Amino acid sequence: MEKSVIRVVVVEDQQQTREMLSMLVDGDAELTCVGVYHDSETAIKGIPGLCVDVALVDIHLPGGVSGIGCVGMLRESCPDTEFVMCTSLEDSDSIFSALQAGATGYITKSTAPEKIIEAIKDAHMGGAPMSSQIARKVARYFAERDKPQRNAELEKLSAREQEILEYLSKGFRYKEIAGALYVSVETVRKHIHNIYEKLQVNSRTDAINKVFAGK
Repeated sequence: MEKSVIRVVVVEDQQQTREMLSMLVDGDAELTCVGVYHDSETAIKGIPGLCVDVALVDIHLPGGVSGIGCVGMLRESCPDTEFVMCTSLEDSDSIFSALQAGATGYITKSTAPEKIIEAIKDAHMGGAPMSSQIARKVARYFAERDKPQRNAELEKLSAREQEILEYLSKGFRYKEIAGALYVSVETVRKHIHNIYEKLQVNSRTDAINKVFAGK
């Protein structure tokens, strides 16, 4: 049984880049370029009737609809199409706006030709292809998002008080904190009393919630 050819469209306003991408796609035996568009309006009208597997879409497009808007509008009418942004933009706002709109991949125009081909095939197979620098930004975003976020309240505490509050946030008991810091339990109690006074709270939970967002 023959392997089906992946049907690709290119949405790109720069003629030279548009022609390069379409020739690149047609140069691979497993791909075929079934349409090229220079703006979102023509893409939105044309793509739904083409049974497209993967669409390569630029973000900066002429007219009133960006490439991100194009993806958002086509997502519902073309549920079987994978949208891969192919752009020069690498800022976080563009990346996450595109992903939220329904793009499953995000590569830069500086990506090597063979990597663009790999990205198309990867998207068609259910992957989420991204240029390495884009993937790093996405990974960094989620790593930072999952960290407890400190706020200005922490600055009210001394270094020792901050250390003790960190232990409290991890569920340590007074005796365990005393052992970890090589101080007496009474010293720990005094520090915690000071923490409560400075933060104007009455409990461990309130102190933690006031300093660490999401805890």
